[in-house]
Amino acid sequence: MNQLNIKDILALGFMTFALFIGAGNIIFPPIVAQQAGEHVWLASFGFLITAVGLPVLTIIALARVGGSIESLSSPLGKVASLILTLTCYLAVGPLFATPRTATVSYAIGIEPHFGHGTTPTLIYSAIYFTIVAIISLYPHKILDTIGYVLAPLKLIALSILCISTLFISLHFFSAPTGNYIDRPISEGLVNGYLTMDTLGALVFGIVIVQAVKSRGVTESKFVFKYTVIASIIAGIGLTALYLCLFRLGVQSYPLTPNATNGAVILNAYVEHAFGSSGTMFLTALIILACVVTAIGLTCSCASYFHQLTKISYKLLVLILAGFAFIISNLGLDQLIAFSVPVLTAIYPPAIIVIILSFFTRFFSNPQQIFIPVTAVAFIFGVVEGLKASRFQSVVPSVLQKLPLSDQNLAWFIPCVIVLIIAIVFSKIKKS
Repeated sequence: MNQLNIKDILALGFMTFALFIGAGNIIFPPIVAQQAGEHVWLASFGFLITAVGLPVLTIIALARVGGSIESLSSPLGKVASLILTLTCYLAVGPLFATPRTATVSYAIGIEPHFGHGTTPTLIYSAIYFTIVAIISLYPHKILDTIGYVLAPLKLIALSILCISTLFISLHFFSAPTGNYIDRPISEGLVNGYLTMDTLGALVFGIVIVQAVKSRGVTESKFVFKYTVIASIIAGIGLTALYLCLFRLGVQSYPLTPNATNGAVILNAYVEHAFGSSGTMFLTALIILACVVTAIGLTCSCASYFHQLTKISYKLLVLILAGFAFIISNLGLDQLIAFSVPVLTAIYPPAIIVIILSFFTRFFSNPQQIFIPVTAVAFIFGVVEGLKASRFQSVVPSVLQKLPLSDQNLAWFIPCVIVLIIAIVFSKIKKS
């Protein structure tokens, strides 16, 4: 069978959408909206380009090569490709992103009710990763568990939140702050880029492809077709959600005029819109959002390391869930302090590989293009990572004053220059 019915296609699309939406995706846009103020829709335009456009392109790029990051990055050479793949899976999986889903959901959803403490955090994370592990043990049923059950529940909760924003009028637009005053589009673009959803997409690609194949679709062109459809459905859902959350952020300004993060804004909004039941609604929404993302990350990592090491998939799920459980109990602040620099460092080379993969057929020797451009992206990525860490002082001042450095895009212009040089060199060598 090489065809999916409409029901399966929609479930696949909902699953893809649900995999992307973690707590960070829900609490990030409201604070951007408040800071952008009257320039909110200009900022949202830039935000959508990188927070929706890049992840969707990533899924499509992966679908072209069967869902594997290693295949996507193969023009880098076997060793470099393996290093990039391992780094992405470890960083977006058990080392940082997966345990962070537990710590963030606890901090936003549970801590207001039970307080901050070692014991409640330990109990919550144990229950949380037990659920994640049980569902992840059966990847061939992920379309059923997430696509038909968890994703619709998540979609219903998000729809309630989004619909509520349409019934509260926009009385007041605050004045924009910071870079949103003069360059709201570019600042929105950078903030969408910093959601790191493109790295998540690199890991989720294999789960989506496997979900398609679990329905008996084996021919590559049909696997690609349905993966692209799923990514488009997810992109539409993400766009609608982010626009509603931007609206929510603007509406909440009178409630939280001095908010420092999106969690404060979201808590104030749901209490205003839903009354005393609002906090319970928000708790359920955040936990559900994080659990689905954690399941997708665990399945992806276990599938990859099973292919790489031939260790039992189910054993890997238990190892990964157990490791994430241990890491999650280090504390949210410590986890963010370690994860942000690493994720920031690997983002530029990952983006370069994704974009160049669409043009591989135009290069007579892809390695001559991929290797130098990705190397430059990696070097500047390390610089960006150091700037985001406690070792910022070791970065020479000249590197901190490069064009687009304030937007975390200092790597962009050097990569474009090296790309042009590499293409010219490749054509000269060919002739």
